[in-house]
Amino acid sequence: MAKKLWGTNYPTSICFIVVNEFCERFSYYGMKAVLTLYFLTYLHWDKDRSTAVYHAFSSLCYFTPILGALIADSWLGKFKTIVYLSLVYVVGHVVKSVGAIPTVGDVNVHISLSMLGLILIAIGTGGIKPCVAAFGGDQFDEEHASERQKFFSIFYMSINAGSLLSTVITPILRGDVKCFGGDCYALAFGVPALLMIVALVVFMSGSVLYKRTPPQGNILLEVCSCIGFAIKKRWTSSKSESKRKHWLDWSEEKYSRRLIQEIKMVLRVLVLYIPLPMFWALFDQQGSRWTLQATRMNMALGDSFIIKPDQLQMLNALLILLFIPVFDLLVYPLVGFCRINITPLRKMATGMIFAALAFVAATLVEVNVVRSVVEPAPGGRFLLQVINVADGDVMLKVPGSDAFPDPVPRLQDPPSYETLSASGDELKLQLSFNGRPSECSFRPAQREAYSLILYPDATGVGCRAVTDHIKKNEDGNPLLRFLNAAPHSVNLTVGALTFHVTSGFSMSPNSTVDRGRYPDVSCCSAPDFCSHVDLGLLDFGASYTVVLTEEAGKVVAHKMEDVEANDVHIAWQIPQYVLLTMGEVMFSITGLEFSYSQAPGNMKSVLQAGWLLTVAFGNVVVLIVAEGAGLEQWKEFLLFAGLLLAVFFIFSFMAYFYTYVVPDQLDKKYQEDLDGDEEDGDVKKSDNLQLKKTGSSRL
Repeated sequence: MAKKLWGTNYPTSICFIVVNEFCERFSYYGMKAVLTLYFLTYLHWDKDRSTAVYHAFSSLCYFTPILGALIADSWLGKFKTIVYLSLVYVVGHVVKSVGAIPTVGDVNVHISLSMLGLILIAIGTGGIKPCVAAFGGDQFDEEHASERQKFFSIFYMSINAGSLLSTVITPILRGDVKCFGGDCYALAFGVPALLMIVALVVFMSGSVLYKRTPPQGNILLEVCSCIGFAIKKRWTSSKSESKRKHWLDWSEEKYSRRLIQEIKMVLRVLVLYIPLPMFWALFDQQGSRWTLQATRMNMALGDSFIIKPDQLQMLNALLILLFIPVFDLLVYPLVGFCRINITPLRKMATGMIFAALAFVAATLVEVNVVRSVVEPAPGGRFLLQVINVADGDVMLKVPGSDAFPDPVPRLQDPPSYETLSASGDELKLQLSFNGRPSECSFRPAQREAYSLILYPDATGVGCRAVTDHIKKNEDGNPLLRFLNAAPHSVNLTVGALTFHVTSGFSMSPNSTVDRGRYPDVSCCSAPDFCSHVDLGLLDFGASYTVVLTEEAGKVVAHKMEDVEANDVHIAWQIPQYVLLTMGEVMFSITGLEFSYSQAPGNMKSVLQAGWLLTVAFGNVVVLIVAEGAGLEQWKEFLLFAGLLLAVFFIFSFMAYFYTYVVPDQLDKKYQEDLDGDEEDGDVKKSDNLQLKKTGSSRL
């Protein structure tokens, strides 16, 4: 007899299973939280490729549960499947972590190790997904069904607790801990790897306590075989053979009528699954497109706390824990009190509406976010701004253009970039300083952005063009460079970075600095002469050029903003997370409840497999759109909202013609032995499940 927790009917073994699930979910969601930014800032992929690979990985994680279920039910059993695939899981995490160490090989090695690690992780996490919860349920005796139900609630809480904590902690490990000269992805992936090792050790520690059920064959294989046989028989049958009422009836000569009838019931539900991937296409973009959107927003919460762009995903786990009791105890009863019949399919359709509204909210946020972005020049054009460090105002004339009609003031922060024609020839600029004309030239390239530096020389004023980086930093932090107009070289220390800027109006390269205030930056113009300059606030998403001049024997900083700071606060993402989580509560939880109530007990695993495949195909949809659509981000968000709205109408139409099975009759009608059903040579009419025909069965 299994050991029980003191004073209860709960097996002691479930403690190990719950802790294992918490650690495994921490491991998975912690790694996944920083994955998009890892692709973007460490592997230096663009946003579309980063999004595509992120969703390819997510999709694989939901295809592999089918493999795990087949191995567990047909070969190894649940315990061995969990152990062996957890070992694969651990190896994947370790490989992934090693791939994030800059000193291990070149970028090709990093990519290879990362992809290998992700494939192994997908096999591991997907393979154990259908086994762990079922293995926990196996620990209970049949007479303790109520305790088993409470166990699943605790199990679900452990999933959300692991997700919540990991999405808070791993972005901190990534961004606040520095290693190898940058964000510490090796640590951000290494801690989840350690948690997965702990998960495996904890699970193994309870091995002597577990009740193990031997493999009993996989019903999914039997269902697929029956369907395949029916299709084959239907197409190879002769015209002289009698017709069947349903195409599945062609399998009667090999499979029992009970199995055929149960498959018919399952297929009725699976047909309703066809439109569902579009919901998951929107839902899973929290970790990709929404995280990328957050990098272009203001992430400061007051003066002392900064939220990471990949941290806001924790809102989903937090809100789901809040909304489940709110909807069950408040929202649904209030709607019922208003005499509105809220069937499961109506809840799911309403969940789609909330998800679509979430992407409408994301669209509105995106439209405002891009206002601080400098649009790249189109083909045949280039961008130009002017920084004047001469001794006074300078007139600038660009041939064939009316740009810069007014004199350029000394040390003025350029108001904007001008878009000019790039013919490929040398561009000759006419300058005038104190009535003295001069000329300078440079050869601009198409689609580039330049700062034209005007400086004093023997002819009065000269110019030099430097290439600008107008793309916002991928991790949201500001970019900084220095233009030295002082007569001597300068060394500056900004945070952990040191800038060496030579004299002669030279410009330092752009470097990433942490967002913050820098009122006291060390500035040394000679080994024995150091002072301090005030750079003020270097804000999220901005690119700064700081001009250094010497005034009264001291170095003075003049800050100019090449690219505007992010002016939309990250709190504006909260409404879209709230709407999407409301949609998840109504769609996902209700969908599983509906599916389980509409199928026989031995077919629930088939529906679980179908449900997981809708998630997998939803991620495939995002992969295709990210790589193939080529839309501006706000248009892409609006496209997804429109697609889900269209799916809402399709699903509603399908659901209108769906008749609910009476759940209490599912097992009652099939309690007779299979051989007893077949003794009469035919299935009696009373053996068919009764279906509700009332108006309340409609969507």
